[in-house]
Amino acid sequence: MANHVSSLKRARQDAKKRIANRSQKSAMRTAIKKVEAAVASGDKAAANEAMNVAKSLLARAGSKRIIHPAQASRKTSRLNATVKAIA
Repeated sequence: MANHVSSLKRARQDAKKRIANRSQKSAMRTAIKKVEAAVASGDKAAANEAMNVAKSLLARAGSKRIIHPAQASRKTSRLNATVKAIA
C-alpha cells in the first residue's frame, strides 16, 4: 500500500478513475450487444438506432483511451458491416 501523501492521493484518484472507466466500458459492451441482438432479429430500424448509440460510446471510449483507438475503430467498422448486411 502507498505510504507517501502523494502516492496515497494517486491511489485515491486511480480508484475513482477505475470505477468510471469500468462503468463506461460496461455501457459500451452493452450497446454492442444490443446492436448484435437487433441484427440477429433482423430489425433494421432498431439496429440502426442501436448502432448510433454504440458508435458514440465506442468513439468516446477510444478517445479517452479506455480502449485503444484502433480497437474502437475496428469494432465500429465491423458492427457497421453487420448492420448494413441486413439491408
